[in-house]
Amino acid sequence: MGARAYVELTDLIKLRYQAQGFSYLPRQPIHSLLSGTHASRLRGRGLNFEEIRAYLPGDDIRNIDWKVTARIGKPHTRVYTEERDRPALLLVDQRLNMFFGSTASTKSATAAEAAAASAWRVLSVGDRPGALVFDDATIDSVRPHRSETRVLELLNVVLGKNRALRVDAGIEPNAKQLNEVLRVANAQATHDYLVCLISDLDGADDETARLMTRLAEHNDVMALFVYDPLETELPESGKIVVSDGDLQLQVDAADAELRTRFREDCDKRLASARSLLLKRQVPVLPISTVRPVIEQVRDHLGQLPQGRVV
Repeated sequence: MGARAYVELTDLIKLRYQAQGFSYLPRQPIHSLLSGTHASRLRGRGLNFEEIRAYLPGDDIRNIDWKVTARIGKPHTRVYTEERDRPALLLVDQRLNMFFGSTASTKSATAAEAAAASAWRVLSVGDRPGALVFDDATIDSVRPHRSETRVLELLNVVLGKNRALRVDAGIEPNAKQLNEVLRVANAQATHDYLVCLISDLDGADDETARLMTRLAEHNDVMALFVYDPLETELPESGKIVVSDGDLQLQVDAADAELRTRFREDCDKRLASARSLLLKRQVPVLPISTVRPVIEQVRDHLGQLPQGRVV
């Protein structure tokens, strides 16, 4: 049986009831990928300025407005209220390079499930899910909004691009589209967004790092790095045919030297793409096509303490 190529809307909706036990908020369990170094990079909800009023005993002295205090002659403090929600922007890769899978699912199907799980989780904590869903030619925008209807709209956009992927569809691969969607994200995510890139990072370069760095200046940014195990290790199975969707080539996978070169080349390529983000303190969560997405996200972000709901 080959890898599952496409997703079904019913499966993406069912993920709503499984998207539990993990959090994109900054206070993470000790074993979480986001704990320690990366925890400080995740801001959680921001604060909105409400008013300046006379200082009262018990007010935080760090919020004293010294200019107003000096002008009026009495201590005054700035009052803030916590934002009730924040927007989330999911950047969902559905390019032709994602239409690959060796065993369980294609990378495109895995990315679609990761997007669905993230959208449902964001909605469940009262935040506003939105998305930029991109293929090799276009970028579809779903503006952040806190509603089930908006999540379903998002899922249908992902589903449409997922179903359009075929090796015989005449799709021209476009590695530059990764940076293009990041430019659009920079224009939309102005401040205090959660931005989550769900991609295999095909086409990542120095410009990718620059755009991610700019995004991370005023937003929480993370990447779900989707990969297939076959991309890192050829099976020892004799002669196999590989294809890029256009050309085909027969190789001898039993050749130990070939497998070593293949593994080293893939390791170098994947490590290079991931390091572009890690150097910018952008957390990277590797997501394999052969395991359930929810299980992997929970493993990376850590199980929440029993009884805690966030």
